Amino acid sequence: MSQAADARTPMEALLSILDLEALEVNLFRGRSPQVGWQRVFGGQVIGQAVIAASRTVEADRFLHSLHAYFIRPGDPSVPILYDVDRVRDGATFTTRRVIAIQHGKPIYFMTASFHQDEGGYEHSLSIPDVPPPEAVLVDEEARRQFLATAPKAVRDYWERPRPIELRPVELTPPSLDGQSLPVRHVWMRATGAVPHERHLQAAVLGYLSDMTLLDTALFGHGTSVFDPALQVASLDHAMWFHRPFDLDDWILYAQDSPSASGGRGMTRGSLFSRSGAMIASVAQEGLIRKKAIEQK
Repeated sequence: MSQAADARTPMEALLSILDLEALEVNLFRGRSPQVGWQRVFGGQVIGQAVIAASRTVEADRFLHSLHAYFIRPGDPSVPILYDVDRVRDGATFTTRRVIAIQHGKPIYFMTASFHQDEGGYEHSLSIPDVPPPEAVLVDEEARRQFLATAPKAVRDYWERPRPIELRPVELTPPSLDGQSLPVRHVWMRATGAVPHERHLQAAVLGYLSDMTLLDTALFGHGTSVFDPALQVASLDHAMWFHRPFDLDDWILYAQDSPSASGGRGMTRGSLFSRSGAMIASVAQEGLIRKKAIEQK
């Protein structure tokens, strides 16, 4: 890695990853950070696909929803090609389909819809009543104990500076007694400046929307996505962008898991600005399969 690359902040590195190379009309190439992971982080593919789609739409159309499937694990050692299909350009809505390709096969596909800003009815859920991010302290002792037994790749990830800072409100899982569901609230904040460009802000929000969400399905079972006895992967991802926003301050990610069964966990999330505006909704199903025990 060059000295220039070493000098970049984590957010500058993320913005560079999201800055796709245009190869041809509707065809873009993205790369992955070389941080020792065996698979590409799903949020990265979401963010890059959002950028690919947005570069083919009119300047006055902004992302309002995306629906995606993760088909194969991404290989971080080779580039990802993003092929954009211009499905429809309507009077106020624009539809795009994006296929991410590696080794000649699709690893991800996404349908995205863009819309002109307009007025109309207004309502939303209220932001949950939780402590502010300044009152949420990281339990350093619990973190040290966790990292002491975690795999090297996990330790490297948590100890490395990252573009998104996380402050979970709940550190102790709920009891799944039939009366409650796994519920989490996580404050998130960009650790560096994100340009006030709505397509780029949507891509970064898509990136962070894949963080901690699937973990919520395991939260009430006393385990996490880092459990080596589990096979965990995002299967699909849907997102709706309700209001313009910026990433200059903390965002609250309110999450719950209404169901887990058959080796899959369903999770939902609502993203709120610190001022209380509901800016996006998320839904995801993921694989949470227990690995088969090898017979001796």
